This record gives sequence, structure tokens and C-alpha cells, in this order.
Amino acid sequence: MTRPVRKPGAARTLRLAAERAPAPDAAATLAALPAAVLVLDPQLRIASANPAAEQFFQGSAATLSGARLADFVVPDSPLFDLIATVRATRSQISDYDLALQSPRLSKTGSKTGIAAHVAVLAEEPAHVVLALIDASTAQQLDRQLSVRHAARSVEGMAAMLAHEVKNPLSGIRGAAQLLESCLSDADRELTQLICDEVDRIRALVERIERFGDRPAGFAPVNINQVLDHVRRLAARGFAAHVRFIETYDPSLPPVWGNRDQLVQVFLNLVKNAAEAVPAEGGEITLETAWQHGVRLAVSGGGARLGLPIRVSVRDNGRGIPEALQDHLFDPFVTGRAGGQGLGLALVAKIVGDHAALIEAESVPGRTTFRLLLPMAPDQVADEAALPDPLPDPLPDPLPDPLPDPLPDPLPDPLGEEPISPDGPAAR
Repeated sequence: MTRPVRKPGAARTLRLAAERAPAPDAAATLAALPAAVLVLDPQLRIASANPAAEQFFQGSAATLSGARLADFVVPDSPLFDLIATVRATRSQISDYDLALQSPRLSKTGSKTGIAAHVAVLAEEPAHVVLALIDASTAQQLDRQLSVRHAARSVEGMAAMLAHEVKNPLSGIRGAAQLLESCLSDADRELTQLICDEVDRIRALVERIERFGDRPAGFAPVNINQVLDHVRRLAARGFAAHVRFIETYDPSLPPVWGNRDQLVQVFLNLVKNAAEAVPAEGGEITLETAWQHGVRLAVSGGGARLGLPIRVSVRDNGRGIPEALQDHLFDPFVTGRAGGQGLGLALVAKIVGDHAALIEAESVPGRTTFRLLLPMAPDQVADEAALPDPLPDPLPDPLPDPLPDPLPDPLPDPLGEEPISPDGPAAR
């Protein structure tokens, strides 16, 4: 009796194939790593570098090979202390949240949030392996979450102020007006003072109350047209002394957002830039581009939303004080005399409502605010991750955020005192 031949199962077939297949060599494995990996010789010259290192140091393999590490990193960098310790102890050392300075690293000349891992090469004890991991993007996402938490706190405060303060203010003002008719001319100055202070407090509450507004309806928006509109508004008013440089990608798909709120965001950013640039030679660059690869986990579900549309507002002003940069989007934080500290906090809230990201980098002479925005739903596979669309049927069209032609002077985007084009204020 002949027994049937049993065919191997799928799992066993895959195991046998894996056993027969040659293992990938070390070079291929190294090339696939996202971390920048360098092998340094005894003179701290680069013996080899993987593709991630080429991208990190913005140089080709031919440029890196044989070059000194000191050509890419300033000599007093903590990396050199790490390497010296590893050589002396023959051990492995890791350090986190390092700041590296070099013109070769980025346009700003520095990179922060770098994790460094140093070890001796087993086959060549005189050589060391240096692995650098850029964790700055993760830190920026953490800051975005902090900004959104701060915006939610302000929303709750705004609702409380609107309920607990605005209504009593109306009664106080009404009582002062009634008293005014019974008082002498000298005493009426006091009642007028009461009315003026009540109006001032009401105006402040109304500005803060904007944080509690519910997100407006969303629709596809041409972001290039939004920026062009903002540029025209600014050039006729508070930024008349500024030279604008526009670099737009005409092939970009529409973003998913509210046009009026996006205009408000970029008006605030351009207004800050106009106040920071010099009176002579001031420049503001507006730029749009496609940036693939950034995805954000949306709260309330497991969907991940792509943010491929990048918008940059860059100026050549004096820069943002370093002490303020980590708290730039917090409410009531300002470096400008007389500022309310609400402009960038409102920007952060609107950006959060759009399921978008905003980041800033600043050095003297160059400040950049960069937004990453989602595409309109007909361009996105996972529409569930996008903010709610416009209601159906559509409401009456929203008014233009600022009249065109502009009044003189142009009203401040936050509703503060009018801004005259006579000269920039201090940021």
C-alpha cells in the first residue's frame, strides 16, 4: 500500500526558505536604519557613514568619508566628551536631549533634542561607533499637546468669564448711567469713569471669549489664495514698510479648513513678523510646499491624519527671546510692551481645531512659523479623521474678515487698538 506524500505546511515552507536564504549583510542593515550612524577612527575622522548620517549632516558619503567630526560639530560639543569617556572606559554611553551647533546641520545652525549613543567597535577597539537620533519632532508633538491643553484651559476660563462677568457689568454700567442724572457735573466724572472701566473690562472679556467659540464649518480652501489675500491686507496697512516674497506651489490640493479662521491665523503671524522686522530692509516670506510623511493621531479614535501641506511665514527680524520660545503659544505670554499675549494663543487654538500642527524656530535675523495642514476629504482616504464639514444646507456666506479696500488705520486682528502703518511696534 502506497502512502500519500504529505506536503509541508505553509509555516514550515517559509521556515525552510528562510534557512536557505542568505542573511542580509551588515552594510544593508546599517543602510536601513533611521538613525545616523558614523564609524570614527582614532583621529575622529569619519571612516564610514550610513544614508541617515548623510541626511543628518547634509552631505554625501564622499563628503563625509575622511572628514573630521569637528568639521561638522563645534569643538566644544558634548559629543567629544562622550567619545573620550567611551574610549577610556571601553563601555557604551548614551546621552539625551543634546543640542548640536554647526552651520552644516540646519538653516538655523543648530539641532536640539538629539539622542547620542557611543560604543567601541568590537573588531577595532580604536574605532568608535556614534549613533545620533533626532527626537526633535517628537518633542514638537509634545509641545503641540501642551499647547492644546492650554487652549482648552482658556476655553473653560472664557466660558466662566462670559457668564460670571459680562452680565454683572451691564448692571453696573446701567446703574452708573442712572446715577449720572442725579449728580453734579463734578461728580459725573466719577460715573463716567465707572462706565469707561466697565467698557474696558467688557472688551477684554470679549477678546478672551473668542477662545470659547465652537469651531466653524469646514470646507476645501485654496491656501495660496488665503495667503495672497493676507498679503494684500497687510501691504495696505500695518506692513506697508515690508517687502513680501511669495513662493507658492500651484499644484497643492485644497486644505480642509475654515477660510476666515485661516485668514485670522496668518494675519496674526504676518502682523507679528511686520512688527519684528526693521523699518528699512524688512522682508516677510510666505511659502507653501508639499511635505510628505507627517501623520498625526487624532484624539477620539485610532485614525491617523496626514498633514502634507506645509505653510511657512518667515521674517528677517530680530528674533524671539530664547526665554519665550518654549512658551510661545501659551495664553498671556508676550514679549511686547502693552501686548495682551493672546494672539499666538488664539492661533494655536485655531490650528488645533483644524487638526493641524504649528511650530516655530527663531534666531536673530530669521524667525519661521511653520504650519502643517490636512488636505480636503476628496484627497484623503480616511475622511473620518478630518474635522466636521460644513452643515447642509450651507449658511449665508461669512463676511470678509477685513474690508477691502482697507480702512486707515487697519484694525488689529485680535480687536485691540488700531495699528498705524507709521512704524512697527516691538514684538
